[in-house]
Amino acid sequence: MAWFRVRLTEEEQRVVNEERCCHPNLRIREKMLVLWLLHTGLTRQQAAKAAGVSRATVQRYVAAFRQGGLDGLRQWNLSRPVSEMAAYRELIRASFEKQPATTIAEACERIFQLTGLRRGPSQVRKFLKDLGLKFYRVRAIPVPPKKKLGRARCRPSRFSRDQTEAGPGCRPSR
Repeated sequence: MAWFRVRLTEEEQRVVNEERCCHPNLRIREKMLVLWLLHTGLTRQQAAKAAGVSRATVQRYVAAFRQGGLDGLRQWNLSRPVSEMAAYRELIRASFEKQPATTIAEACERIFQLTGLRRGPSQVRKFLKDLGLKFYRVRAIPVPPKKKLGRARCRPSRFSRDQTEAGPGCRPSR
């Protein structure tokens, strides 16, 4: 298979030059930068180093450009798994806003009762956090100890060691 050399037309140069700095998707900007570097005469290894990607990534970008042109390069099909609980998102949110759960175990059980889906504490904690719900730690408010109304503080006389001379209820000074 012959080496594919990237050559852009005037119109493609204008589009690539504009999209490498202004496209809303960061990955598309990265792809356009790599394509621009290859068009200017850099090798694939040099373009990879300049763009901060691997040489294999540059090869994938070139293959996408060869097969679909700029439209093929612009595609960004990022597929992530979707939680089964996402279908019950509003139902769960309404239930927890109406009556918050006190523990994650309770939240797991309530979600199971609402949806029929049993999930572990980690998944439930992450799902509730993604919903925007927060965990509030409930604990006792410290209360200062009750003041004891004892004897009034008294001052013994300066040179006295005898309690009787210091006054009633006072300790001798040491």
